[in-house]
Amino acid sequence: MSSATQPEHLATQLAGGLQSMGCKLDEDIQLKLIRYLQLLDKWNKTYNLTAVRDIQKMVPQHLLDSLSVNTYLRGERVLDVGTGAGLPGIPLALANPDKQFVLLDSAMKRTRFVLQAVGELGLKNVQVVQSRIEDYQPADLFDTIISRAFTAMEDFVSATEHLCTSSGRLLAMKGRFPAQEINSLPDQWQIKSDSLEVPNVNAERHVVTLVRK
Repeated sequence: MSSATQPEHLATQLAGGLQSMGCKLDEDIQLKLIRYLQLLDKWNKTYNLTAVRDIQKMVPQHLLDSLSVNTYLRGERVLDVGTGAGLPGIPLALANPDKQFVLLDSAMKRTRFVLQAVGELGLKNVQVVQSRIEDYQPADLFDTIISRAFTAMEDFVSATEHLCTSSGRLLAMKGRFPAQEINSLPDQWQIKSDSLEVPNVNAERHVVTLVRK
């Protein structure tokens, strides 16, 4: 393990990024975020969970990117659709122990990893569900439903709107401003797009918030 990938170096990198973003997290939460990356890096060598191979780059591209939408969450119940390797769900669940998260994905290899990570991190506020979104029938609706590069926004809305409370919100994490996708959305939604500044990510990042009119 090179000095740049030592946990201490990664922790320093994470702490600096969080400070730049104005995101305050306790040291034990930051240590769990690094532990999550170490697990992801280990499993990624076998299961190809993420295209990001360098654990150093995972700090901004996965952790900081996920936490950049932390202030957009509302309510107590959050659904992460197409969570993949647990992004943004696991970082957000660590940052919000008062909220309940459901991390949903259709692929067994991904949910197996997420279950392992949730267990090792001791996350009591996370439920992992392996299911297609079309087949998912929760007992309770969600206050916030979020997706990170899950699908086109029109498909995201049509697949999840029935799972959202009447006063809840949908959050779509995007790269470039998705003007064409926004224009295709049904008009019963009030839409707001914000640019996100993620330290050490040299690419456009946006979050699109949808609430019912």
